[in-house]
Amino acid sequence: MWPILKHLPEQDHPDLLIGYNQADDSGVMRLDDDRAIVFTVDFFPAIVDDPYIFGQVAAANAMSDVYAMGGRPLSALNIVGFPVKDLPIDLLEDVLRGGAEKVNEAGAVVVGGHTIKDSELKYGLAVVGLVDPRRILRINGARPGDRLVLTKPIGTGIYSTALKKEELSGAQEKLFYDVMTTLNRAASEELGNHQASACTDVTGFGLLGHSLEMAEESDVTVAIDAASVPKLDGVLDLAGRGFLTGGGMANREYAAGKLRFESDPSTELEMLLYDAQTSGGLLVSLPAGKADSYVTKIHAAGVSGAAIIGEVHEPADVRIIVNV
Repeated sequence: MWPILKHLPEQDHPDLLIGYNQADDSGVMRLDDDRAIVFTVDFFPAIVDDPYIFGQVAAANAMSDVYAMGGRPLSALNIVGFPVKDLPIDLLEDVLRGGAEKVNEAGAVVVGGHTIKDSELKYGLAVVGLVDPRRILRINGARPGDRLVLTKPIGTGIYSTALKKEELSGAQEKLFYDVMTTLNRAASEELGNHQASACTDVTGFGLLGHSLEMAEESDVTVAIDAASVPKLDGVLDLAGRGFLTGGGMANREYAAGKLRFESDPSTELEMLLYDAQTSGGLLVSLPAGKADSYVTKIHAAGVSGAAIIGEVHEPADVRIIVNV
């Protein structure tokens, strides 16, 4: 939770289950005993040149917060900032088409939106989803003995920097787009079936930043096996060549003093673990006896990058231990 939110008036309502004063991915409002509405919003500047792919990435990223809560998207509103004097309107049409097709793939619909003039292209969605209020997944439920699963490989921030420098191969560029445009739908749909205890999506705070949030909110320590973390092809080489992000540096500062590497990692591995992600995977905590089955099930559903990356322990002197 951003510190500034602590100073805003507390929102008090008997049906407000999750609000902005909590560290979860979305707000949740109960409708009745069987249904609750999930609310989230996300938008950002274009990170790829292809407007259609950018629309898909932004839409998949925005809906990910609903999936992280164990919900399903119902509808979405477009949010657009557009430089009308600098870009052709046809480009915006491609962005919106990409976003709408990704929303439709999720089984949801785009019902409208709002556009403002801006100095650069920005796009995203305000998303409404549905969840069973008795089965909401939160970030604060990780329990000692659980295993941690990450459902997508990391490294999109480093890939993005390399792409801007025209240093990605054709195969890497395709992988970059495929990973970011893949919905977390299949990974989310199996969470309840495997008794997941906590979940969040890995985005701007990177793997270690979001793991730290889960550990702090759950009052546990998590141990991550760096070798088991799924990584985009060639990303460590790109990191070693200096294609790093400011977001990764900020995440490193944020986590300082709250984690420990059991041995000295290479600079490129350390920065990859801090790398800020766009449309990343789900970080799931679930019982040890369910982890292998969960990974096998979502592999069969096409989530090929998922892997068990660590485990949850009783709270210790630090919140994260990274085994290198």
